[in-house]
Amino acid sequence: MKILHLDTNHSLLINQLNDLSYSNDEDYTSSKQEIEKKIHLYDGFIIRSRFSIDRNFIDKATNLKFIGRVGAGLENIDCEYAQSKGIALIAAPEGNRNAVGEHSLAMLLSLFNKLNKADNEVRNGKWLREENRGIELDGRTIGLIGYGNMGKSFAKKLRGFDVEVLCYDIKAKMGDVNCKQVSLTELQEKADVLSLHTPQTELTKNMINSDFISGFKKPFWLINTARGKSVVTKDLVLALKSKKILGAGLDVLEYEKSSFENLFSDDKMPNAFKYLIDSDNVLLSPHVAGWSLESKERLAQTIVDKIKNLINILKK
Repeated sequence: MKILHLDTNHSLLINQLNDLSYSNDEDYTSSKQEIEKKIHLYDGFIIRSRFSIDRNFIDKATNLKFIGRVGAGLENIDCEYAQSKGIALIAAPEGNRNAVGEHSLAMLLSLFNKLNKADNEVRNGKWLREENRGIELDGRTIGLIGYGNMGKSFAKKLRGFDVEVLCYDIKAKMGDVNCKQVSLTELQEKADVLSLHTPQTELTKNMINSDFISGFKKPFWLINTARGKSVVTKDLVLALKSKKILGAGLDVLEYEKSSFENLFSDDKMPNAFKYLIDSDNVLLSPHVAGWSLESKERLAQTIVDKIKNLINILKK
């Protein structure tokens, strides 16, 4: 089994695959075109978000048995085409779900307690107590869209609070002891907070737009640790200005490149993003919700375990 590693990851990934007598090559600098010239030599490759895996790339990978992505989603891979070629797809949402749950909670509590605003003011010599009076989470209704690994992790973190947790998911019977599954209409009627935990698909692109936002009965807070393209930023800004959305915690942005490594595709900063930067009720982080020291190790271990399982299946 010959494996090509295209992004740096936790050292246990290569070490454990070496222990299994697999051949591991590393190439973290060559262009996509250069990789295409040699990808036919490999049974599998492991990538994070360096470049997209399209049909042309897959066609050149004539011996490929699997693609491993050290992350939760697979949207940078043409999954349908890869699977039509008999290529197994391996992701690792189990590896960073805990980190995402904690980050979502941290963003929510920071917004409710104005911690980012207060910290900046104190650093600039302002001691404003009444202006930084926060609100409490207890008694509120938290609505989740998407109840897979990430949504379940966030709901579990909320167990210590006196809150009602509701979820909407396109799959039936997803609710559990931590969360009641409801219709989208009921979620929009009851939610004080909306937290997104969906993959990037055609269904979720531009999902949070003006029409969707206006469907909520009450003003609400928005948390997005999922995918940036789920939220139409200009519509979010309009809702912030009208106070239909009371504040937003955004770990991801519409403007991210598909590689997730850089923010903008060009040097122009959109006006809507300028508004977010200047807003006291907006908290931003650079797509790091699942990016903890612990998740780095868990992600790698999850990929190793799934490769081992796949190879065992192929041997049968």
